[in-house]
Amino acid sequence: MKKYIWLIVVVIILVGGGFLFYFLNNKDDSSNNYNASKSGSNISLDYNVNDSKNNNSSNSTSLKPPTFVEQDVASYSTVIKNKVDTNRQQNISLTCSTLNGTEVKPGDTFSFCDTVGKATTDRGYLEANIIVDGIEIKGLGGGNCQISSTLYNAVLAFPELEIVERHPHSADVPYIEKGKDAAVSYGSHDFKFKNNSDSIVKVYASNTTDDITIRLVKLVQQ
Repeated sequence: MKKYIWLIVVVIILVGGGFLFYFLNNKDDSSNNYNASKSGSNISLDYNVNDSKNNNSSNSTSLKPPTFVEQDVASYSTVIKNKVDTNRQQNISLTCSTLNGTEVKPGDTFSFCDTVGKATTDRGYLEANIIVDGIEIKGLGGGNCQISSTLYNAVLAFPELEIVERHPHSADVPYIEKGKDAAVSYGSHDFKFKNNSDSIVKVYASNTTDDITIRLVKLVQQ
């Protein structure tokens, strides 16, 4: 009987050892599989992140700012009658320089007075002939009205620009025919137009001792 008991104990020990060995081996395999899976996940994540960065970099370099070409639409010139008035010539040069390159976005309204500003001695403006209540007197910024009148006629030749504000002089002016002038006086008389086109409108203003020229162009996106 004792002989069988010892045999049973040996069998139990052998079977138990076999189960223990099998359990430990499976646990190691499971752990290895988990680590391998985890490692693989990290590799995949790193790849996706780097790939995403590369894509973003590619997109950022491909997104270039829009380019525009200038399309001439209208221009107008007026002759400077009093060429020897150096004060008037200086005022005209200052205002043309300020006005030149002004851009008016679609839907915006241009204001001559807001764009050019007030004529003051600090800004270099001098006294020249202006018209007040039909009388010609000396005043700072004399010559500005010829520029606004030149601009007015260029705007009239641009179908998509709408005149918002315009004032005639109280007397005839020598540089343009009657009814085609546009008087300006900071704080009281302004010249305004609205851009009803779907493009930016750019104003070019230039002058010589002989004349003033305003050129209006559209900035057309390529």
